[in-house]
Amino acid sequence: MTPTDPPGLDLGRLRTHLDRERPGLVSGALTADVVQGGRSNLTYIVSDGTRRWVVRRPPLGHVLPTAHDMRREFRVMSGLSGTPVPVPETVLLCEDADVLGAQFYVMEYVEGTPYRMAEELEKLGPERTRALADSLVDTLVDLHSVDPEAVGLGDFGRPEGFLERQLRRWKKQLDGSRSRDLPGADELHAGLAAAIPVSGTPSIVHGDYRLDNVLVDGEDRITAVLDWEMSTLGDPLTDLGLMITYAQRDQMSLPMVSNASAAAGYPGTDEVIARYAQRSGRDLSALNWYIGFAYFKLAVILEGIYFRYQQGQTVGTGFDQIGAAVAPLIAQGTKTLTEEK
Repeated sequence: MTPTDPPGLDLGRLRTHLDRERPGLVSGALTADVVQGGRSNLTYIVSDGTRRWVVRRPPLGHVLPTAHDMRREFRVMSGLSGTPVPVPETVLLCEDADVLGAQFYVMEYVEGTPYRMAEELEKLGPERTRALADSLVDTLVDLHSVDPEAVGLGDFGRPEGFLERQLRRWKKQLDGSRSRDLPGADELHAGLAAAIPVSGTPSIVHGDYRLDNVLVDGEDRITAVLDWEMSTLGDPLTDLGLMITYAQRDQMSLPMVSNASAAAGYPGTDEVIARYAQRSGRDLSALNWYIGFAYFKLAVILEGIYFRYQQGQTVGTGFDQIGAAVAPLIAQGTKTLTEEK
């Protein structure tokens, strides 16, 4: 690597690999910038002076490739190409760790803005904000309408027992990061475990679907859905429940989180549910379970971040406040789970 190469990306090795696997793709010397804000995989914008691409690879020093599976992201976006779901065009997958020190993939660069904060949406005004939020719901319905078999993703996951496995996974995560008493956490888990709904028709599941994981162009159109590292085949209502929970969480003034849905014009929960139900035709009678589960999942994620901060494994500003966000999420999850729909 040269002193100008960003951490984790040897541009010389990348160029050699691209020239061998995709001759003629690159026409000039490569430069790269790191995309800031990512919490998991590393993302770079690479240019030859004429064209731009995006390179994704696992975090530096990562030793558990199953948690940062580049092949999974590459495969689902390749499969969704040509469907109504907007995704970047995939270019190349490299599973040879000798090239960059880890597996990685390259995709086309897509112009667009990932809206994260309410003040960003305020510049659009209420009508455009509402239209964008409606498009977010419609794109989710489009994703859940894709036939996995028809796009080569019939073996992309195991829909049978999906909810049970998800609940076990996040309980195990919680148990692995316990450093303090968390009133209500075990009760919320027990309530979820006792009321697991029967899943409807399975679909491709994004796993982290929210406004700041899509790109939006100047015409307020969604140009790309990003961050597919948690995608699989499973119960589509986990995506809807999580998207709703993200929006409700935005109203809770929690530290270090986006608050886009607090912007004027953003539809309320009932409106989002009604739009998804009307367009998808799915039974949403058990949706409160999925929202309650999403609150549990987010609480576990934040508790894990807080635990790593307490252990000195995470540095940066604001992490000392993360712990205070966990209890409200648990309380809201319990409240939602016990509410009548």
